[in-house]
Amino acid sequence: MKNFILSFSIFFGLLFFGSFHVSTVSAQNPETEVVQEANDEIHGDAAEDHEANASEHGDAHAAPVWLVIPFVMLLLMIATGPLFYEHFWHKNYPKIAIGLAILVVFYYLFILGNVHSPVHAMAEYVQFIALLASLYIASGGILIEIDKKATPMANVSLLLIGALISNLIGTTGASMLLIRPFIRLNKGNIQAYHIIFFIFMVSNIGGSLTPIGDPPLFLGFLKGIPFFWTLEHNWPAWIFALLLLAGVFYFIDKKFGKTSDDAEIEDITYSNKFSLIGVRNFGWLFIIICSVFLDPNVIEGVPAIHYEGQKFSFIRELIMLSVAVFSYKFADQRAIKGNEFNFEPIREVAFIFIGIFGTMMPALELVGIFAKSPEGAALITHNTLYWGTGVLSGFLDNAPTYLNFLAAAMASEGASINNIEEVRTFAANGYEDSAFQLMAIAIASVFFGAMTYIGNGPNFMVKSIAEQSGIKMPSFFGYIIRFSLPVLLPILFLVWLIFFAFA
Repeated sequence: MKNFILSFSIFFGLLFFGSFHVSTVSAQNPETEVVQEANDEIHGDAAEDHEANASEHGDAHAAPVWLVIPFVMLLLMIATGPLFYEHFWHKNYPKIAIGLAILVVFYYLFILGNVHSPVHAMAEYVQFIALLASLYIASGGILIEIDKKATPMANVSLLLIGALISNLIGTTGASMLLIRPFIRLNKGNIQAYHIIFFIFMVSNIGGSLTPIGDPPLFLGFLKGIPFFWTLEHNWPAWIFALLLLAGVFYFIDKKFGKTSDDAEIEDITYSNKFSLIGVRNFGWLFIIICSVFLDPNVIEGVPAIHYEGQKFSFIRELIMLSVAVFSYKFADQRAIKGNEFNFEPIREVAFIFIGIFGTMMPALELVGIFAKSPEGAALITHNTLYWGTGVLSGFLDNAPTYLNFLAAAMASEGASINNIEEVRTFAANGYEDSAFQLMAIAIASVFFGAMTYIGNGPNFMVKSIAEQSGIKMPSFFGYIIRFSLPVLLPILFLVWLIFFAFA
C-alpha cells in the first residue's frame, strides 16, 4: 500500500504540475491559449464549434492514432501477463501501468497542450477507485458463517441473494462478502462450476441495476447518467438472464453436485442458521452508499472543485476513503482473519486502472471523431452497440469499453461524452433512440464482463480466492470453452433476441 500511495502521489503531482505549467504558458502566449481553446472544442465542450474549428485548423491538435498503442499494450498485457509471464507481470505491473499512463499524459500536456482531458481522467479515476476500495475494504470486515446443508436450491438462493446485494454494495463488495461463505457452504463438494456461476451471477450480471453495482455503470453515473436510470431500463433483462442462469445452475448442481461419500455428509447435523461477525461494517457500507449521492452536479450546495465550468466532487471521495481507513482499523479481527483479508486484490486494481484511465484518452477521442463521420455514424445502431460493447467487454476490461462505445454513440449524434448536460439528454432519449442505445451499451458491458476472467475486476479476485482454497480452476481458455461459450453466450444471445433484435 505504501508503494501505491507513493506512486499515486507522484502521478497526481505530475499531472497537476503539468496543468499549472501549461496554464502559465497559455497566460504568457495568446497563441497557446488559442490552441487550448481549439483542443477543448475537439474534446466536445462545444460540439458545434468543433466542426468550425476542424475546418479551420484541421485535426492538428487531436491525438494521433499511434497514441492508442499504450492503451492497447496495457490491455493485452493485462490479458496475457498472468497466463504467460506471471512472475514478471506480478512484479512489474505497477511500473508498467504508471509508465504507460505518464507517457500519454505527458504527450497531452506538453505536445498537444491539452490539460482538459488529463484533469478529467484523473478526477474520474479518483472517484472510481474511492468507491471500489471503500466497498472492498468495508466488506472485508464482515464474516458470514452458514451452517446449512449444501443443496442445489440453497446454492441458487445464495447466488440470487448475492446478485441482488451486488446492486447495493457493488459486484466487488458482494463478491468479497459472499465467495468464502459460498465455498464453505459447499465444503467437501465445491467444484469449479460453482465458482464460475458465482462469477456469472454475483460478480457481473447481478450488478446491473444501480451505478454502485458495476464499474462501467458507475463511470456512466460520473459522466451524468441519472442514478436510477439503470434500474428503470435494465431490470427486465436482469431478471431474464438471472433466472435462466439460476435454472441452468440448478440442473447442473443437481446432477454433478453430489460427492462420492454421501453417507458421510448425511451424518452431519445442521442447525440451518447463519451468523455474522463484524456487523458494524454494515454501517460503514451504508455510509458509502449514502455518500454516492453527494454529487455537486446533482445537489446544489455540495462543495466542489470548479474547473472549466464543470464541478468535480471531492467531499464524496474523502468520505469513502475515510470509511476505508476506519472500517479496516476498527474491524472485528475475527472477521479479517476468517476472510483471510489482504490488500493485494484492490492494490492490483488500483494500479492497473491508473494505467487504463491514463492511456484510454486517445481511444475515446479517436472513437468520437470516427463516430462523427458519415461512415462511423452509419454503423451506430442498438444491435451493433450491443455486440460491439459486449465482445470487447469480455476480452478487455468492461469499464473503458463502456466509455468508448458511449462516446461513439453520442458522437454519432453530435454530442460529447464530456458534456454532462448532453449525457443527461442522451440518457433521457433526447436524441433518436438514444436511451435504447444506452441500454444496449449498459447491459452488454455488464453481462459480457463475465465472458472471461479479465472482463471485470472481481472475476480475477474470485478466481484467486478459490484457488487459495484449493479449488482447481479452469485456465483462461478453459473458462471460455467449458463455460462461457456453451452456457453464457446462448443466454446473452437470447437477451439480444428478446430485448434488442426486433425492437
